[in-house]
Amino acid sequence: MVEQQADVTDLLLHHVYAPLVEDQHVRGVLPAPPATDAVRVVLGDKGEFAPDRLTAYEIPLRAGDEPRTPHDVAALLRAVHTGTHIYPRDKVGTVMGMTLFTVDPATVTPAPFTDDDWAFTLLRCLASPSTEEYPPARLCGFLFLAPDRLRLYFGAEPDLPGTTAADVRPGGALTALLAALPSLLDEQRLTKTDTDDPHCSRVVDLTGW
Repeated sequence: MVEQQADVTDLLLHHVYAPLVEDQHVRGVLPAPPATDAVRVVLGDKGEFAPDRLTAYEIPLRAGDEPRTPHDVAALLRAVHTGTHIYPRDKVGTVMGMTLFTVDPATVTPAPFTDDDWAFTLLRCLASPSTEEYPPARLCGFLFLAPDRLRLYFGAEPDLPGTTAADVRPGGALTALLAALPSLLDEQRLTKTDTDDPHCSRVVDLTGW
């Protein structure tokens, strides 16, 4: 449970600066009290500190016997903070001066995973790789080219001098792409060396991968 809460905290750190939904930023991530398999996330305006202007949501970290992922938590938060939601009396309380809503995921349709979510997750995994899980590929830059295209720049490797760019499509098979990416950077049939991008020596098109 502590590991799950830490993973949620790690993902939501980004939303201290970037809004999670509309104009709402993450103002806190709290481990729920002992014996509660949940996490509490505090939302409010950017830079807000006043408890009466913040809202806390308690979200269970288990879906039956399965753990709920950090992205599941973010999707539920976006859903409950959009539109009108009626909470039973016993699901509304206060904590540290903030209104606290206890979310029942069975009554909520999670918000969909967005292309920006996908891109952010990919960039974080590449910028801080787990070498035990994926072979390292040194990310040294990126550029959003279109809603459905993200260009990744990788530093020189012994077999690939100069910078290699790889175009990927947000919304793809993230885990599979991360695992295969280092070996795909020298895929000749997908490589274009005559490129108008002055920041790289070649571009590998992985949008159809």
